[in-house]
Amino acid sequence: MTDALGSIDMPDAEDDTREKKARKGGKRGKKGPLGRLALFYRQIVAELRKVVWPTRNQLTTYTSVVIVFVVIMIGLVTVIDYGFQEAIKFVFG
Repeated sequence: MTDALGSIDMPDAEDDTREKKARKGGKRGKKGPLGRLALFYRQIVAELRKVVWPTRNQLTTYTSVVIVFVVIMIGLVTVIDYGFQEAIKFVFG
């Protein structure tokens, strides 16, 4: 049975005197630079397998939305730029 301070059977003072095992580095400590690089790429592939990829139809829809949005923003910036250009010509002649 335990409480907030520690085990009833083993007081806190004895917990401090026990030595903890030193960790040797696990898998990473045993491999050289090429082994760590291979592990890194294996982890990348494992994470990419977890990704939920869009279907072709979703991808087409998303791409169309982005292209339309970019064209609208280009038009808006062009109109604002032309307005500023005319305002500067009016003010400075």
